[in-house]
Amino acid sequence: MTDINGGWGAPPSARFDSLAETFRPVFARIGKRAVDRDLARELPFDAYGWLKMSGFSRLRLPPAQGGFGATLPELFGLIIELAAADPNLTNAYRSHFGFTEDLLNAPDSTWRDDWLKKLGQGETVGSGFSELGDTPLGSYSTRLARNGANWRLDGEKFYTTGSLYADWITLGAIDGDGQPIGALVPTTAPGVEIIDDWDGFGQSLTASGTARFSGVEIADELIKPSAVRFSYSGGFFQLVHLASLAGIGRAAANDLARHVAARKRVYARGNASRSAQDPQVQQVVGKVRGAAYSAGAIVLQAANALQRAYEANQSGDQDLIALAGRNAELEVSQSVTVVTSLILDASTVLFDALGASAAKRAHGLDRHWRNARTIASHNPRIYHDRIVGDFAIEGTTPAPQGGVGVAKQEQPEETGA
Repeated sequence: MTDINGGWGAPPSARFDSLAETFRPVFARIGKRAVDRDLARELPFDAYGWLKMSGFSRLRLPPAQGGFGATLPELFGLIIELAAADPNLTNAYRSHFGFTEDLLNAPDSTWRDDWLKKLGQGETVGSGFSELGDTPLGSYSTRLARNGANWRLDGEKFYTTGSLYADWITLGAIDGDGQPIGALVPTTAPGVEIIDDWDGFGQSLTASGTARFSGVEIADELIKPSAVRFSYSGGFFQLVHLASLAGIGRAAANDLARHVAARKRVYARGNASRSAQDPQVQQVVGKVRGAAYSAGAIVLQAANALQRAYEANQSGDQDLIALAGRNAELEVSQSVTVVTSLILDASTVLFDALGASAAKRAHGLDRHWRNARTIASHNPRIYHDRIVGDFAIEGTTPAPQGGVGVAKQEQPEETGA
């Protein structure tokens, strides 16, 4: 947890601890079976539901809409704590919180009010944007076409993280004119099939597999007024991953300290009669904990930049919005490689403080590296370093993060007969 007296640093706000007390018992309950779920590949439907019942999905909603009115630093502080219990669940809720930000930044409308009401009643949203195959970069193969008074949805998505647990899928498609369009789709609608076929070696319980849509009927009120996401969306979605890494670091640090404290066997070349008193072992424990602390501090600092971008959006000042959005993107990008390297290293060197028995699968210590490595593979850090370098040298504003797809091929120039 974010605990100043425990060495994890000051909380992101004066009220944070009182806010967090609602959720910490749920996080503790989730963490108790995290290793067992990982070993058995048991999808955490129960844990997802406990979070939903606690109001975790409503953190960012204003109290008038049934929420807690959490700031972005408060949200990310809680995401770190949840990730320490089980980072699969932070990923499962990532799209839901992104859709919530879409609503909070959208202009007043009946559509916005209706969806705020749905979320305030506890309904949750999963992801449906990514596609495999030869879809061109910046487009979709999934189609939404007019079908009488309604729309017909056909296509297939992958990396549909959290959708197997959620009530709705937020997705992108192209309409009959080939233009991008967004919609919300009930996960239980006829023609929707969600398949648990994600087989990654980490984050294996996020339900990030395939969703198929075959002739799904979509009413007008489920079509998004705009396919454009909120202005700081790139930094927001990336920071959820970094907060998950920071939480993984805390879990690794806590697990390591617990294993060292309980260890009775020592090596002949050791420096004490107990491993817990060996200064070299203590040094490894301290290094892992320091990495987790630093990662968490960086995440909360970047979350302040996102909060400034959100507040700029509420002002309506376009120059302020552009500047705050650019700064948020840069601050998150500057954090990516540092946080990733800290946690990947920490989740590897922790084994140096233990014996070969630490590799037993029953301990589940390998899950920290597997989860961290899988998260770190999203939105490759090499590109974040490049755009930060380009800004530092040339003052270049980062381009939007536009997803993944096949690059459009240039047409050969016609030379004539």
